[in-house]
Amino acid sequence: MAEAAAKRAPEMESGGVAEPESRHLFEGSNWTFDTMGRTYDAIQEIALNDLGLDVYPNQIEIISSEQMLDAYSSIGMPLIYQHWSYGKRFVREAQMYQKGYAGLAYEIVINSNPCISYNMEDSTMAMQALVMAHAAFGHNHFFKNNYLFQQWTDAEGILDYLEFAKRYVAKCEERHSTAAVEEILDAAHALMDHGVFRYRRRPKLNLREQAERERERRQYQERTFNDLWRTLPRNGADMQPEQADVEIEERKTRLKLPEENLLYFLEKNSPVLEPWQRELLHIVRNIGQYFYPQKQTKVMNEGCATFVHLYIMNQLYDKGLLPEGAMLEALHSHSSVIFQPDFNDKRYSGINPYALGLAMMEDIKRICVEPTPEDEEWFPEIAGSGDWRGTLKDAWANYRDESFIQQYLSPNVIRKMKLFLLADDSTDTHFTVTDIHDERGFRNVRRALARSYDLGAIEPDIQIVDVDLRGDRKLRLQHTMRDGVPLSERSRDEVLKHIRRLWGYEVGLVGVEADTDKTSYEVSTEDAADEDD
Repeated sequence: MAEAAAKRAPEMESGGVAEPESRHLFEGSNWTFDTMGRTYDAIQEIALNDLGLDVYPNQIEIISSEQMLDAYSSIGMPLIYQHWSYGKRFVREAQMYQKGYAGLAYEIVINSNPCISYNMEDSTMAMQALVMAHAAFGHNHFFKNNYLFQQWTDAEGILDYLEFAKRYVAKCEERHSTAAVEEILDAAHALMDHGVFRYRRRPKLNLREQAERERERRQYQERTFNDLWRTLPRNGADMQPEQADVEIEERKTRLKLPEENLLYFLEKNSPVLEPWQRELLHIVRNIGQYFYPQKQTKVMNEGCATFVHLYIMNQLYDKGLLPEGAMLEALHSHSSVIFQPDFNDKRYSGINPYALGLAMMEDIKRICVEPTPEDEEWFPEIAGSGDWRGTLKDAWANYRDESFIQQYLSPNVIRKMKLFLLADDSTDTHFTVTDIHDERGFRNVRRALARSYDLGAIEPDIQIVDVDLRGDRKLRLQHTMRDGVPLSERSRDEVLKHIRRLWGYEVGLVGVEADTDKTSYEVSTEDAADEDD
């Protein structure tokens, strides 16, 4: 590890004592690999020995703006299979960037071992330091230690698996044509949000092992067939109602219905997919599962990284290792990232996860060190403990956004951010403010904000509930509606067509009220086909 401070200058030959050389890690805005390495060592010293972070080994790569745009368009992964949607996204992002309508991220970080961080080559040295603290240590620690990433992702094998996926898709394109592969990938991408296991606890994914076992799996599937489709369907019209009910229950048990993971069910049970098509669904499903924890921890992940980079940059400055200009530049960028427009500001697009996450984590530190009587009432276990590092690391490891907000959002943060609660009733012509940042509204505001980050509450609950094996083999899905909110008709019908393509037979969807089990709507791919005609 490089020494953080430079050596003092020797005495001047002409007599007297020379001014000591600057202890700064760098001067000016230009960066070199020497200054990057020296600054990285100083950041690492604070991250590991002061904050006590636990990180994967770091691999930092410097890339151009065009490469950053390419990483944007390919969901931030260093290796990914080809698909037209990535090229479309690249063109859009490039045009927005060139016209000045949107900027580029300073970094992209990948949950892998080693942890790969992409830094922009156009960034100044001050921004390189900020980005290394943010990504290489803040995000890195969160990826390695949060329970969701430990449960659902395989940092050791993701890069090998992506390399396998890229080769496999390219091989399929050579063998079956690009159009045939794109047709399956289009359908799989449309269902990616519904191709993850949300509630069922599964073993940690071993992606490297899955890639190695692909050939064995494909050979086995080519040698066997699914007993569900061994015989032609029999007419069940003569069956007694009791017999029909028993058969339905047996069928659901055999198929493990209801099933929330639509891609998993289609991969395992579709009567029309070939082995290579099932493997494509398997690839998309694994990638969707890899990103699922990130959707549940946006506030915590960005809050953790922002807290870490702010603490480290302040420590570097306090030690005299950063020049004032670099610190001012870093603070300017930091304040832009955490800027939270008011609700009546034209720039308002929701609550900034960086702002909320950082505010809560700085508040936890304050509660541990300088609690008020209110803090002692709301957080008796941590108020005045002094162990803010341990408290934060425990929160980073054991919570997701919903539970973190429900546990740690304090009246102090609610007041500072001026949060309030609206009643959204479709029968009313106006919104009603039901709770504000006062004694009576604190708990209601906290509960509502936490629920807004619960994917189980904000993403549609759609499950496969049955398939008529004896009749027309129609696949039946159920959408359990929350608060009477239906699906968007346009996207619903388009996605049903994709399911129809993967299943091979008609697909029906019924919307059911969550509270009453009352059927609200029914639609099928037959209806959509009639409308197209």
